[in-house]
Amino acid sequence: MRKCFLIACVLLIISLLSGCGVKTRSETFLREDIELGYVRQVAVLPFENHSKDDYAAARAQDYTITQGLAMGLFDIVDKGLVDSVIKEEAIEPGTPLDMPTIKRLGQRLNVQAFLLGAVDYAEEGRRGNYAFPEFSLTLRLIDVGTGTVLWQASGYGSGYSVWGRLFGLAPRDIFQVGLGTIEEMLETLPAGASD
Repeated sequence: MRKCFLIACVLLIISLLSGCGVKTRSETFLREDIELGYVRQVAVLPFENHSKDDYAAARAQDYTITQGLAMGLFDIVDKGLVDSVIKEEAIEPGTPLDMPTIKRLGQRLNVQAFLLGAVDYAEEGRRGNYAFPEFSLTLRLIDVGTGTVLWQASGYGSGYSVWGRLFGLAPRDIFQVGLGTIEEMLETLPAGASD
């Protein structure tokens, strides 16, 4: 009897601990017929925002730049320079880019690819009286010479944890959820992408 109780306690602790941290899920596409080794410099363009949070796209763009630099995936053009060139070109954020615009921006920024993104969901989730952030986005790497999608990932992150709900602990904040989700997504880029 005591052995069964001990096993039940261990299983309960394991299941509770598995509820800690940021929960993420992602799906990824990688073009098989292209090596990403030629992509040395990338510009992260302003993200589209499909969420109710007015600042979600700007936050996600900043998190992506930070995480891309921290992971050493590519050299990333300064956000201020990107914003300046977009303003000079009179391009509205979220506007679809045609091929001549992609090529022109690529030449002006001296990049081989753009990292584009769209925030699909950035809201507070609830389970009972327990509130936690939820975050969903799509990232894609576009070749500036051809407009081809080289890589694309869609991801979801949540600050929910069973441990937090049961014991009244604060959930992960939107920063932790966003950065964790983006990190998981960027980790699906091939290791040789920056070689």
